[in-house]
Amino acid sequence: MQCESVSLLSPITALQFVGDFLLSGEGASINLYTLNSGNGYDRKLSCSVLRNYCVHGIKPCWSALAQTDVPLLAVFGGKGLIVLELNTSAGEPKLLEMGPLRELHDWIWDLQWLKGDCESAMYFGLALGHNSVVLCDYKAGRTLREVHCDVKCILYSACFVGRSWAELVLVSGTVFNQLVLWRMEGPTNEDGRVRADRRISGHSGVIFSIHYMEKNGLLASASDDRSVRLWKVGNLRQDLKGGDGGTGSAPCLLQLYGHQSRVWSVQLLDSHIVSVGEDSACIVWSYNGDIVDSFRGHRGRSVRAMAVNEDKGWVVTGGADSGIRLWRILEKKPQDVTVTQLKFDETGKVGKPKALALVDTALILVTTDAGSIYSYCLASGQWKLLLEDPSYQSYNVLAVTRLLNGCVVCVVGNIAGRVLIFPLHDPGERAEDWVHRGKVHSLGWACREGQSADKCGLFSSGADGVMVWREVSCVAGRPLSVAEKCRYLLPLCRHRWHTSVAFLAGGQLLVCGDRRGSVLLYSCAGRARDGRPLGADAESAAGNPGGGGPSGRLECREPVSALPGLHGKLGVTSVLLHGGSVYSTGRDGFYRQLEVEEGGRLRLLRSQRACRGMDWIERLVPTPGGKLLVLGFHATDFVVWDAETGETVLRVACGGGHRSWAYGGCPAGGLFAYLKAGAVVVCRENAASGWRTVVKEGVHGRELTCVRLVGRLAGPSARRPATILATGSEDTTLSVLAVDEGSGHVSKLATIGDHLSSVRTVAVARSRRPAGGDHDCSACSAVLFSAGGRAQLGCCRLLLAAGRTDGSAPATCRVEHLASHRLAEDWDRVKNRHRRLKMDPETRYMSIVLMDDGVDSGTGSNSSWHFLAAACSDGAVRLFVIDECQKIILLLAESFYHQRCVLKLETFTYQPATRGRKVFLCSAATDGRIAIWDISRTIERAKVTNILLERAHQPWELAAPRLVLKAHQCGVNGLHVRALDPGRYLLASGGDDNAIRVWERTLIKTQEEMDGFCPQKLKKNFLPSISKGAEFSFERATRKKAPLSDCPKPLKPPPSQTAPCVKKSKRNANQDITPWVGNSLLDTSFGAIPQSLEPFPHPAGPPHHLLCGAVQPRYGISLDPMAEGGNHHGGAGSKTARQCPRAVSEGPAETKAFPAQGSGKDGWCRRRLRDKLRGGIRLPPVPSISTLSFSRNFTFSFFELSQHQSQQHRAHGTHAAYLLMKQFQY
Repeated sequence: MQCESVSLLSPITALQFVGDFLLSGEGASINLYTLNSGNGYDRKLSCSVLRNYCVHGIKPCWSALAQTDVPLLAVFGGKGLIVLELNTSAGEPKLLEMGPLRELHDWIWDLQWLKGDCESAMYFGLALGHNSVVLCDYKAGRTLREVHCDVKCILYSACFVGRSWAELVLVSGTVFNQLVLWRMEGPTNEDGRVRADRRISGHSGVIFSIHYMEKNGLLASASDDRSVRLWKVGNLRQDLKGGDGGTGSAPCLLQLYGHQSRVWSVQLLDSHIVSVGEDSACIVWSYNGDIVDSFRGHRGRSVRAMAVNEDKGWVVTGGADSGIRLWRILEKKPQDVTVTQLKFDETGKVGKPKALALVDTALILVTTDAGSIYSYCLASGQWKLLLEDPSYQSYNVLAVTRLLNGCVVCVVGNIAGRVLIFPLHDPGERAEDWVHRGKVHSLGWACREGQSADKCGLFSSGADGVMVWREVSCVAGRPLSVAEKCRYLLPLCRHRWHTSVAFLAGGQLLVCGDRRGSVLLYSCAGRARDGRPLGADAESAAGNPGGGGPSGRLECREPVSALPGLHGKLGVTSVLLHGGSVYSTGRDGFYRQLEVEEGGRLRLLRSQRACRGMDWIERLVPTPGGKLLVLGFHATDFVVWDAETGETVLRVACGGGHRSWAYGGCPAGGLFAYLKAGAVVVCRENAASGWRTVVKEGVHGRELTCVRLVGRLAGPSARRPATILATGSEDTTLSVLAVDEGSGHVSKLATIGDHLSSVRTVAVARSRRPAGGDHDCSACSAVLFSAGGRAQLGCCRLLLAAGRTDGSAPATCRVEHLASHRLAEDWDRVKNRHRRLKMDPETRYMSIVLMDDGVDSGTGSNSSWHFLAAACSDGAVRLFVIDECQKIILLLAESFYHQRCVLKLETFTYQPATRGRKVFLCSAATDGRIAIWDISRTIERAKVTNILLERAHQPWELAAPRLVLKAHQCGVNGLHVRALDPGRYLLASGGDDNAIRVWERTLIKTQEEMDGFCPQKLKKNFLPSISKGAEFSFERATRKKAPLSDCPKPLKPPPSQTAPCVKKSKRNANQDITPWVGNSLLDTSFGAIPQSLEPFPHPAGPPHHLLCGAVQPRYGISLDPMAEGGNHHGGAGSKTARQCPRAVSEGPAETKAFPAQGSGKDGWCRRRLRDKLRGGIRLPPVPSISTLSFSRNFTFSFFELSQHQSQQHRAHGTHAAYLLMKQFQY
């Protein structure tokens, strides 16, 4: 089988400008992008050149050495080197290899093209990782010379100076925080090593980048100490002065501190210094040491690659998020915002501003507390009085809109419930009406689909909880027309008014948000009390100002559907119809995506947060490109945040959102106006074109942890087939990607950021509610499960559809959040939790696997169920059931059999001839053991009892595994099962011990239970263990039926079935210290009663015969692995075993938890202890040795009773006190 790479997503490690093209090194591949294309910055080609090495640098041949006009490129990385030719003669660029890949014996840090003795030769100077330089002939494939410096150390960076071997100088950045300058033809010592001419010290960390500017004699270095330093070294081509190799021979001109972390690269320009670092920032410095500009836009924590085109003033950066961005360097950093303060009181106006509104980016309306309305033109700088009305003084609200015909209509409400409407071109032509009882709380405009260009809907609400919809018509030269359409009743609450309204597509429904935080859905078609349509009633009310007032006879419509309290008590701030979905924002820091179902019901799809700290989101503004800008407040700053790129577009320190303000955006820049201290402040955004140009979109800012195939879209509506992938990362986000199968282009469809910690594993299942038909290849629906840190499990539905034929997008994706689950999600609601111990709060899900293939979905209430198993770092294997329709995740069963971090899970099914399908689960832990579980009965029990109907479900205990294999000496990192024949399976595993093992398993009937099946391990004489360096060979062997006598011996019972386990030692050999068992696995009370001091005696009766792989009885309680989920009182970590011993002692006398009666001193102590345990003894708080921690490389820490707190010591102390009191008595 031969595999070919279609697309690659990796950190950008090298960038280089070549004419109008940009070359990037991504992994072992070179990608070429065009910079002068009218369709944007498209990737033209991609080719893999360095095999298993990552591209570290791209060096074009300098013009004096080039023999042709075709650019030659030397690409190096790791120990590999190759020369490419960029051919653009045929119109389409091509990269041609000029020779094979050459490999050296050491890492290459820098490369320099050198003059050769003949025109056809290609000579290179290569700086290697151990401070040596190699002169090689690329075409001949041989090394001509190698010289070593007398400074023996490892290099972190290197920079060549010179174009011939005779004048070649190397500036190397050593591990000793020094810059070492030495020449290839310099003097040597007695060992034949070249002496260093100069050493420059000053950095307190290793040096990652060096750049030399020859015409100024300046050398720049970037270091691990977060600084960039500028040195005066002179002309290095000439003989170096200070050839004694001493330090301090070059003065430090500048020390630049501006990065928050390590600095990866630095480059010197004629008038600027550019540096990039681990803080994902690109900083432009002046030679005076000032920061001219700072560019931030990459996700994650690192920008390693940088290229500069000084002629055009471009800087290109490549980050660890696999994104490429282009920035523009200006001579002077422009101000992000131009602030203008309009002193309203100095113009002779009456009153102080109370409210303002923006007509557009050139006109502002302001109302005063004297009842006056003014307009201000930003172009002319002139104020204009529109109208005055004393009834609108002290309190007023203002709203303005521009109709489709160009007319501007304004509306003002006062404290008496009156509403004044007037056109801006003729304020004298106004209409006023008394609409509400009490003051008008809210005014808003909304346009209806299919409405004429001269009409718009006006919505107003007061303290009476009634929202009035009136239609306003305005045409230049005609009187203003106002007609009431309908009235709506808001839900009963303290703050009973609406905050925003929007019509849905079709104009039959409208959605609004209220001050209580609810989102409401109303019908636009209403009826009057006498049964007539509201349209006729509204016509009569239009001519009678009092008929439409508070005493009008129009009935109030109630909501069709509601999501009460969706945004909390602080209210909904806006609703928006965008892309077929409804978006709502609130002051709870979330913006939510909603959907209106066919039955006219609102359904929440997903909730999203803006940037960190932005707890007040005011509204969403769609851009011409289809993106959404989030407007809100971060503390006292007004912030405009790009939801797609995660960038802060605008930030204004206005003092907070509890003031009148307005925002208007345009391609040239946004305008933000607000009131402060009686003045009108106008802030205009200076958005220079080309500043934020995305050449390649980034995906994840940190390491990818998992990737899963979601599906494939191919249909008549798609331009070409696309593969859909889901990826998870350490940056707590999930990404849904579309890979174009033709070009390999990767497009990000959606980003899911619901996790609190890293995403470690992902699983995909087919949705029970498909988006299209069964044979529709252009649309699909899938359920995405994700799990990771903080013991968090998430579930969402992906609705995928093929993109348009114009090629704007390969596919579209809509994300619907279904449910989420955390093991400690109720911890914040626990009272007095500071007195309780939270068990292992850092539990992580290491692997999840779906068992839908082995479960019959059925047609009843459980037809939308998904069963999912999770491997946990606290040593547990947990089984969940997810209802896709009811959006519920329930922890069904669990087992702590492994008692170590469980790393991998795998599932397989078996269909016997007589009974139903069997579902098996394989789990692998850090101790190298692989356990095989039969979970068929647990699933059947859940389906029969309809477990989701239980309000409070205690997790069941999984039966003991059927078989345990000691596969590896340490952790198992890979696990896979493949079916051979019915009942025969291959299991392959790979571990940290550098070994791969393959097992064959056969399912056979047992004599004890004819309807049960037990995995049978065959001998491994033909399945060898594969160690490091050995080749894998598989020989076919004849299948032999294994007799029942070959079943493996019963498993040795683990020391304890509870977590955590306490290893027996001499210190606790007398069972003075027992595992602490609390109320649950998540939190433990120090008042809980521990387990008994001695084992239970075995119950009387016939011995229980165990099946293969069963666990021996412990404490006199038989564990039947086939009676999974039964009513037995044993098992690892079962609910009954975790309860108080009193509950166990109520059974027969043979199974009591207390020691037998005795005589003498010991017998008295035992009887005394038994009475205390029966009375409910409570131990004092136990000091913690260390917190419980489970991870890949983990150690156990315990809670230990000190000597004076042990139970035997307390019993002896009680006896001594008794003897002492007896002496006092006599």
